[in-house]
Amino acid sequence: MVSSSHEAMHRIFQEDPGVFARTFRTLGLPFPEPVAVSLMPTDLTEIQPLERRVDTLLRIDAAEGDSYLLAVEAQGKKDRGKPGSWAYYVAHLYAKYRLPPLLLVTCQDRATAEWAAETVAIGPTTWPTLSLRPLVLGPHNVPVFTDPDAAARDIPLATLSAITHGKDPNAGAILKALAAALQTVDDDTAMIFAELTELGLGSAPAAQIWRDLMSVDLSFFRSETSERLRSEGRAEGRAEGRAEDILRILSKRGVAVSEQVRERIVSCGDLDVLSDWLDRSLTAEVAEDLFAAAEA
Repeated sequence: MVSSSHEAMHRIFQEDPGVFARTFRTLGLPFPEPVAVSLMPTDLTEIQPLERRVDTLLRIDAAEGDSYLLAVEAQGKKDRGKPGSWAYYVAHLYAKYRLPPLLLVTCQDRATAEWAAETVAIGPTTWPTLSLRPLVLGPHNVPVFTDPDAAARDIPLATLSAITHGKDPNAGAILKALAAALQTVDDDTAMIFAELTELGLGSAPAAQIWRDLMSVDLSFFRSETSERLRSEGRAEGRAEGRAEDILRILSKRGVAVSEQVRERIVSCGDLDVLSDWLDRSLTAEVAEDLFAAAEA
């Protein structure tokens, strides 16, 4: 069964594929910044009834004109069968797309990361036919973000840091920095990376720290002001919908609606008043009958 932690460890590259190049530049690997990224089908199944799926597959078009496939696999523990599957993925992708494939494995503990980074030689010892060399991200090489300002400058990478260092004794400081950084971006972006962080932490003790931060911290998407604005937005949406229903009913019944009446209906934000008008629209002979009680 695929865990929520597993999902978050590769989904973050779908949210911001550039985090890949930025991370490896800090390790001295000069991957160029992407200029275009395409989400590719992850199904690598062939005609035979054997299903194989890579976690995330991206086509990266770099500034220098080079293009390659980035296959991202999240690995939670050592698995002797995985290198064979990874070799299949790489060979199949090259045969199918004729683009050089790059395998990236993300891990949350150092032991698994070191195992995944080992070069696997496939073939006779005297002449290996294929060598598998994944790039690996884990707590041993993903930078730690404990400064909110630094985290705010690269929230996707700070999120990846929080997930990969979820078992670190310093996880609380990392998560506090990310929580503060999320206050600097728009609601939708913050919610995406807040959710990815919670999913990525899984059942680790740090997950409770994150939930506490999200419930008691004065982050903007939990603030009283934000909740009030959301409530107002929902009420405004219901009022608009009810006004549209009134106009639709009048139109279906063949009742003419002047521009003045239309403006009065659509500009009304009182749901109780609109509900009364909605009831009257079912029997009104002229549009002005909607307002008869208010003007009596």
